[in-house]
Amino acid sequence: MARKCDICGKGPTVGNTVSHAHNLNRRRWLPNLQKVRVKVKGTPQRMRICTRCIRSGVLEEIS
Repeated sequence: MARKCDICGKGPTVGNTVSHAHNLNRRRWLPNLQKVRVKVKGTPQRMRICTRCIRSGVLEEIS
C-alpha cells in the first residue's frame, strides 16, 4: 500500500538532515495519513487521507 493520499496524491518527500558539522544524511518526510471512512458516490469506503484534506472537508466522513 502506497504512502499517498487518495484525494490529493500527496506522498513522501526526500531531503537531507544537516548536522552541526554540516554532514548530510538522506531522509524521507512522510505525509500524515489517516484511515477514514468516507462516503464516495453514496457508498461508504475506507480511504487513506492526509490531515489537510480531512480538515478541508472535501469528503463527508462517516462516524
